[in-house]
Amino acid sequence: MKVANAIAEMLKREGVEFVVGYPVNPIFEAAAEADIRTIIVRQERTAIHMADAFARMNSGDQVGVYLTQNGPGAENSFGGLAQAWSESAPLVAIPGGYARAQTNVAPNFSGLVNFQHVSKWTEQLTVARDLPNAVRRAFTHARNGRQRPVVLEVPGDMWGEDVEEPIDYRPTTSVRFGPDPADARKAAQTLVNAERPVIYAGQGVHYAKAWEQLRELAELLEAPVTTSLQGKSAFPETHPLSLGSGGRAFPKAVHEFLQNADVVFGIGCSFAATGFGLRMPKGPYYIHATLDPEDFNNEVEISEGIVGDAALVLEAIIAEVKELVSGARGRADGIAAEIARINGGWREDWAHKTDCDESPLNPYRVLRDLHATLSETVGIDNVVATHDAGSPRDQMSPFWNSTTPLSYIGWGKTTQLGYGLGLAMGAKVARPEKLCLNVWGDAAIGMTGMDFETAVRENIPILSILLNNFSMAIELPIMKTATEKYRATDISGHYADMAKAFGGYGERVTEVGDIQDAVKRGIAATEDGQPALLEFITSKEIDYSVFR
Repeated sequence: MKVANAIAEMLKREGVEFVVGYPVNPIFEAAAEADIRTIIVRQERTAIHMADAFARMNSGDQVGVYLTQNGPGAENSFGGLAQAWSESAPLVAIPGGYARAQTNVAPNFSGLVNFQHVSKWTEQLTVARDLPNAVRRAFTHARNGRQRPVVLEVPGDMWGEDVEEPIDYRPTTSVRFGPDPADARKAAQTLVNAERPVIYAGQGVHYAKAWEQLRELAELLEAPVTTSLQGKSAFPETHPLSLGSGGRAFPKAVHEFLQNADVVFGIGCSFAATGFGLRMPKGPYYIHATLDPEDFNNEVEISEGIVGDAALVLEAIIAEVKELVSGARGRADGIAAEIARINGGWREDWAHKTDCDESPLNPYRVLRDLHATLSETVGIDNVVATHDAGSPRDQMSPFWNSTTPLSYIGWGKTTQLGYGLGLAMGAKVARPEKLCLNVWGDAAIGMTGMDFETAVRENIPILSILLNNFSMAIELPIMKTATEKYRATDISGHYADMAKAFGGYGERVTEVGDIQDAVKRGIAATEDGQPALLEFITSKEIDYSVFR
């Protein structure tokens, strides 16, 4: 059996449902022969984003597989892998490489050398007989420990080599590890003694499927909960103890409760400080529970550290808390009332935008009506939503109430424009019964918009919400002269027509009274199997001061 066919056989044993990427990589043909779905994109980055989202929607139990050719395909993969690396998303990338004799010859791109910077593990196949071990290593690294992409590069002169049959390969497994009982006991005691604790939940809660444990601990402690962008939807944002999620923009209660906290318990998070995430205040006593001890003390000085799977950590702490607390502590109602008061006032402060009837449309009004329409039609529990970089992220995430796990794919440690489209497509492949949508701007669609055609061609009926203000609005305050002299921040296009030209459903909306009906028509199109792009002509919103 040739190398490509042997890899396809191993992928099938791993339960891989599809491979996504850009040819020419011989595994595509071998996968098709093995009845594994092949998805071909317009841009390598979108394929990686799809594999990334597929893994997230399956909490890492299943990982997406990305394929591409050597040279330009591998080179164009770097950005997508860098994004997955920063967001701690697992996937297996199998790019082609140059022949072994050319691996170190300039100017050939070496995946073995370059992908080490944006992958958890990188290997180059050098001997055909070691292929089962190499694939086994790849999936083992992807499934275990800190979630991040792995890379197995196959040199061009390896494809024609033979692999001995029968293939000696069994599917890999995931192994969880738990906390030191003494650490769990100490954390429980600290949390019980705290007067103003706050729980900060990250993406590790999703990977551990620790949603019920998170809720149980919050209710036991009667402690408010906020999440990182990556952790958004790990805790129902309609729960009385929910503060909302924290990114660059956040509900006011997130800020108020964190500033006043005496103890902050971070679970399944990195506490990484980025320009696009929540800044943790100095002063509180920090308990940090993470799968990766390299996260400790990077940006936040911690007082207690716990290493382990988020579910096992929470279960251990819950058991200890139950030994210390005999019943209700009587503060939940007061905390809930304070959250409702603060966030209620905050929403009133933003009502002039969320309720705006003017044209061009205010993006906050578009997103308000989008959420309301989805809630009334398909039900918000049946939606998987994601944002894009820049304004769509900051305008959407604070106001979008997620109610069920994995119903929101948040991101932002690095902010490549156009990421959201591939995430929505990958989510739809993972959860075809859900309405999967991305919200992006006219800058983002310029990066990956051609892959809307991929959604049409590959029968991936997503709902794409475009906020078009004909400008790179965030850059306006810092590019005044360039804009005045050379219109450097101006961009344009009729993207609804583009969607129709690709064979999808496209509609441009300019009036407030048409927003909800347009959303309903877009939903109907997706239910008929047609990707839909709704283009809303919006105002240039550049003021985020109220979030700070």
